[in-house]
Amino acid sequence: MLKLTKKIDYGLLAIAYIAGNYGERVVNTKEIAEMYSIPVELLAKILQRMVKEGLITSVSGPKGGYSLSKSPSDITVAQIISALEGDLNILSCSEEANDKCYQFEKCNIRTPMQKLEYRIMDLLNKTKLEELIESYV
Repeated sequence: MLKLTKKIDYGLLAIAYIAGNYGERVVNTKEIAEMYSIPVELLAKILQRMVKEGLITSVSGPKGGYSLSKSPSDITVAQIISALEGDLNILSCSEEANDKCYQFEKCNIRTPMQKLEYRIMDLLNKTKLEELIESYV
């Protein structure tokens, strides 16, 4: 079954929560962790990764926290996933890595599966963060 990792799941929850407060206030790690019952240490690492990738910004100080670095309409789900886990790969084989797959030469599903992977990536690239937060607004 195709399944997102916990890191992606938590990251999407966190950035959607931050986006729900876009332009109003910064949100701190503890607040998000308590809201979604996410371990604080893990969430802190996830948020730092999103800062490093330029999706959110960190504000220091006693009233510090996190805010989006750009509008929710300018951030895609694909960017969030890529920031947290790298490129999404559904297939374990590719043209460059055919030595890892014993079925590469006789595989009759690689091309249709690649098409499916492209469609999923296209959908993730077209899905904006603002769509995830519509229930907050």
